[in-house]
Amino acid sequence: MERIATIERQTNETQIALTLNLDGHAQMAGENPIPFFAHMLSHTVKYSMFDLSLNLKGDIEIDCHHSVEDMGIVFGQALNQALGTKTGIFRYGSFTLPMDETLTTVTVDLSGRPYFVYRGESLKAMGKFGIYDSELTLEFLHKLSIHAAMNLHVQVHYGENRHHIHESIFKALGFALRQAVAIDTRRANEIPSTKGTL
Repeated sequence: MERIATIERQTNETQIALTLNLDGHAQMAGENPIPFFAHMLSHTVKYSMFDLSLNLKGDIEIDCHHSVEDMGIVFGQALNQALGTKTGIFRYGSFTLPMDETLTTVTVDLSGRPYFVYRGESLKAMGKFGIYDSELTLEFLHKLSIHAAMNLHVQVHYGENRHHIHESIFKALGFALRQAVAIDTRRANEIPSTKGTL
């Protein structure tokens, strides 16, 4: 069974077309006019082993907020749709990633219940990466957790280099998602919940 979803979102502020394949080969294609954000997403794709096709247009002449927020919405919707009934998945994933002086843990639960927690260095005080405001990483993660209907906990244990901090988050997110969506061959026909549903 293919675990693929295509989502389109059009508003007065953004136009997004996204296709997500959970059983891909870490391929990313399409256009994203926000270079730093595209760079970060490429890390998530690389380590999740998802395939992501994305065409994003937004009112970046104002700022990048609407584009990044709506990308979190669409990515989350695609992830939730591609998972279907979630039969056989591990459901949980957690990864601690070192990146030079930075250490970050990302933990997910594809529970059907959205919740987002961030702890660590303030991302709001890190300025810009080109046209990308550093606090937009929190906006993306929050909207992703809501629309994927998942618990998402991010802990930056320590770090100094602001690029390393952001990059470690997106890389660890990829690894955690890879674990969570993987099929548990010992329970391939079961919903991973004592409730019998997610």
